[in-house]
Amino acid sequence: MRRLRQLAERTPPGRERYVDLLRALAITMVVLGHWGVTAIGYDHGRPAGRSALADLPWTWPLTWVAQVMPVFFLVGGYANAASLAARRRRGGSATGWLVDRSARLVRPTTTLLLVLAAGATVATLRGAEATQVRTVVWFATIPLWFLVAYFAVVALTPPMVALHRRFGLVVPAALVALVALGDLGRLLGPAGLADGNYLFAWLAVHQFGFAWYDATRPAQPTGDTPGAGRPGRSAATGVGPRDAVGRADGRQGHERTGLRRRELPLSLRAGTILLAGGVVALVLLTVVGPYPVAMLHVPGERLDNAAPPSLALLAAAAAQLGLILLLRGPAGRWLRRSGPWQAVIAVNAVVLTVFLWHLTAAILLVGLLDALGVLPTAPVGTATWWAWRIPWLAALAVVLAVLVAVFGPIEARTRRPSGPPGGRGRARAHGRVSTALAVAGYAALVAGLLLNSLAPKEAAEPLGLPAPALVAYLAGAGLLRLLRSGWESRG
Repeated sequence: MRRLRQLAERTPPGRERYVDLLRALAITMVVLGHWGVTAIGYDHGRPAGRSALADLPWTWPLTWVAQVMPVFFLVGGYANAASLAARRRRGGSATGWLVDRSARLVRPTTTLLLVLAAGATVATLRGAEATQVRTVVWFATIPLWFLVAYFAVVALTPPMVALHRRFGLVVPAALVALVALGDLGRLLGPAGLADGNYLFAWLAVHQFGFAWYDATRPAQPTGDTPGAGRPGRSAATGVGPRDAVGRADGRQGHERTGLRRRELPLSLRAGTILLAGGVVALVLLTVVGPYPVAMLHVPGERLDNAAPPSLALLAAAAAQLGLILLLRGPAGRWLRRSGPWQAVIAVNAVVLTVFLWHLTAAILLVGLLDALGVLPTAPVGTATWWAWRIPWLAALAVVLAVLVAVFGPIEARTRRPSGPPGGRGRARAHGRVSTALAVAGYAALVAGLLLNSLAPKEAAEPLGLPAPALVAYLAGAGLLRLLRSGWESRG
């Protein structure tokens, strides 16, 4: 508590605390959502889990709010833009930023993969079937689907920020158009024609995070160079003065308008328009159009709004963004209180750990209850099934709390490098090589996680993970670690 109080007291006054709150709320909703809609049963005498959504069609409209992956990418865009700008103000490079940014993501993920691989190896050596081992590990690594896309958008942040500086909101508009083309392709032809939506959709939402950051940061005379600017907007209300000169895009005397603008409108009017427009678009696309109502995977549906992301999911993202803007003022004022802000800091310190381990917690609890002979297997929707929801969630929370207590410090104690400018000359001398190596590191991370996600659930994998996937991931993580060590020694 003392440490949290110190961190709260040291929070810069201009920090957009609402972004941190949204990240904490989103992770909580993901965890509770996955746990809450899980239906447990037996398959050939072994415990098995599936989604209960197919049996609860009345809950499908609720997924318009419960599907919070867009919120993750929105706040990720804001945080990445802010972090990259701060790095450049200190004289650092985009490559150095990429290398350092990987640390907070890679260390908790590597821990999960190594623990799962070790556990799978022990189970295999003790006689467990390789297909059964893979099934368990496959379920535990479902959250890594998110990281495949997120590692990709982080790696693309420097060039996408440059595009945002030049073209503003034209960039996400173009990406949305590409998503629409992908959807048209899978409606008229094979589903694989929409695979590009995994990148285009999340990049589009990520770009709106850049626009949000531009709307709240104090303007600099040119780019991210320190200097005289205008006072920043209040993080609580989003209201602040505007200058006619000294804009961050270098324009003098006027601002960009229309889609060429770089700032996200933060007014209540903008929030109302986005919320209403998003809901209307959702109704048209799902009731009149060909898209499912549910924004999460429902077995048996021809289209999946989440995998890959669809135009309907982007409409839901627009509605969510509108709601976020409408609540920004009250939430900002509430977060000025010490108690709520300390709670947000605490969750964010282990937010990735919570996300990565929450399905492992479910596996451990199911195994324990099965061993005790008290595994709840009531049919979905019955009174017994609903009655089990509260004790089920409470028990899962206890197991996850133990896992976070064990593995959370790995994330919480990850040092955030300040990127001192002492080695700028040498960094420039090796800039192209370092950039190529950093990109290769991220590519290996993405390839490793993607190979694991695409491997069949019942493949015979003694390690639980495909060996090429584990090798590729660890190679990427090791390469980025070596680059990080080099950057720290330059400083």
